[in-house]
Amino acid sequence: MKIVVLGSAAGGGFPQWNCNCRNCAGLRNGTVRATARTQSSIAVSANGTDWVLINASPDILAQIRATPALQPARGQRDTGIAAVMLMDAQIDHVTGLLMLREGKELPLYCTAQVWRELNQGLPLVPVLSHYCGVRWHALPIEGGMQVPGIDGIRFTPLALNSKAPPYSDHRNDPHPGDNIGLLIEDTQTGKSVFYAPGLGAIDPQVDAALQTADCVLVDGTFWRADEMIALGFSKKMAADMGHLPQSGDGGMIAVLDGIKARRKVLIHINNTNPILDEDSAERALLARHGIEVAFDGMEIKS
Repeated sequence: MKIVVLGSAAGGGFPQWNCNCRNCAGLRNGTVRATARTQSSIAVSANGTDWVLINASPDILAQIRATPALQPARGQRDTGIAAVMLMDAQIDHVTGLLMLREGKELPLYCTAQVWRELNQGLPLVPVLSHYCGVRWHALPIEGGMQVPGIDGIRFTPLALNSKAPPYSDHRNDPHPGDNIGLLIEDTQTGKSVFYAPGLGAIDPQVDAALQTADCVLVDGTFWRADEMIALGFSKKMAADMGHLPQSGDGGMIAVLDGIKARRKVLIHINNTNPILDEDSAERALLARHGIEVAFDGMEIKS
């Protein structure tokens, strides 16, 4: 099994187009040692030819250009993307579907809650029906499944304690299936990766997945619980946006210290997070805890 991190940033990417925070301004003017990142997405394959795209970010075309395995190679019109799987219906995870409209009918795997949002709250499916069209496959909230044509990989969705998108009519009334994590298993080697770019709390089934996985690729959005408030960008805490910060009691560092995974990687990193500065004290602290920071193009193999 091979996983490629196509994009490692949170919504807006890094640097964010309208942001002059220390990280974004520093990357532009060269005073901060950091690497630009596109919005979060990964691709998974067993054979290196046929891939499941997990989340379709607005940056998908740039991500495909940077990833030869996803580019056409077998015919005049072709793609390495065999199917798309969605973790939620957040704008930074679904609007890339519109960029795939020139292809054939799109096999789309998502929960019933996400499918509802894509037909009503953010009606991408009706729009795509005028182009390639979408063939929906319902993701179960419990139990594993396989994607046809992606032999040797088992996907097990787990309902997460998080939030529906801001545009949803039940933003403040979470429903099972609004957000999922994925346990991705190589059925030949038995190795597994737990992927959860939006993780608001650690409940028993999430803890079990974290303890089981050989690699965890989890929410790295914010360093501090009050990060956006302290910087003057928002009045919302990290928890209000469905994210567990890295620092503090019960934060992601403490969670990851308690598991035995071979690799511990943060993804979906907000442009304000000081860990993007490769010379920061926060980045050094992560290194001392054995925690990596995802970057575009990172590869994970089982």
